[in-house]
Amino acid sequence: MQDIRAVVSEELDAVNAVIIDQLHSDVDMVENVGHYIVGSGGKRLRPLLVLLSAAALGPVDERQIRFAAVVEFIHTATLLHDDVVDVSELRRGRPTANSAFGNAPSVLVGDFLYTRAFQLMVALGNETLLRMMADTTNTIAAGEVLQLIRAGNADTTQEQYFDVIDRKTATLFAAACEGAALLGNADAAAAAALRSYGSNIGIAFQLVDDLLDYEGDPQETGKNVGDDLAEGKPTLPLIHVMQHGTPAQAALVRAAIENKDKAQLPAILEAVTACGSLRYTRDAAQRHHDDALLALSTLPESPARASLIRLAASSIARRS
Repeated sequence: MQDIRAVVSEELDAVNAVIIDQLHSDVDMVENVGHYIVGSGGKRLRPLLVLLSAAALGPVDERQIRFAAVVEFIHTATLLHDDVVDVSELRRGRPTANSAFGNAPSVLVGDFLYTRAFQLMVALGNETLLRMMADTTNTIAAGEVLQLIRAGNADTTQEQYFDVIDRKTATLFAAACEGAALLGNADAAAAAALRSYGSNIGIAFQLVDDLLDYEGDPQETGKNVGDDLAEGKPTLPLIHVMQHGTPAQAALVRAAIENKDKAQLPAILEAVTACGSLRYTRDAAQRHHDDALLALSTLPESPARASLIRLAASSIARRS
């Protein structure tokens, strides 16, 4: 990732400066929780997408830097809310904000970050961008609600699963890339290409995230193996077992999802491996990686485009 970031290292430093500046509040709890989650060692992947997309089209300007901060604030707000909903205790190898500060502060500071993001966007003065990001945040929220109501539902189909991850994850990746193009006054073809790239990388990223819930190392991922299972999330590896495993394997997975129970995790790990469900999920991530590169092929060669290509490879090869 260091080589990927090198193309926009100065701009990333500027984004971090904006983030720190915009976390300022006369309410101490806002700053305490905000700094705790923002400074918790995240990859800054979504701001990186903004900056690399901008650099692939020309020089990166101040508006794109501030938009990168907007995207990180929206992402951070979703993390604060998600951890409360999922009753998560560990993220990035340390206690979640809700574990450290409580549920109420986490939710309310998440609200603060959402509204601060829109204050920043209004100041950018781009109505098209503002409209797109309003739609994006609404889509993310709807995706989170869909994921919530499908938790414990073992009848969730692959199509429904992909609909959820498209809404809750891929849409912000897509908006990060397209937003950079809108602020750079790119033509419609370039903006569409970058949106397609971002969307496909977002789907691939989430597929690998769901994969790591079963084959990840907690020391690397910063979260416990089987957390998704304990929350009753019908992710692609589990859906695949129920569709292609033996009746006993399908029944095992169905019971675990419906009861939100990871007591049978060793047996389920054996099932997702024996049925090829982990490989199936990784192959799906690879296809979206390939589609992302196809979208990028319409852009001119540049160091930033090369970094976007490497970022795509990193997203599916990651272990955390």
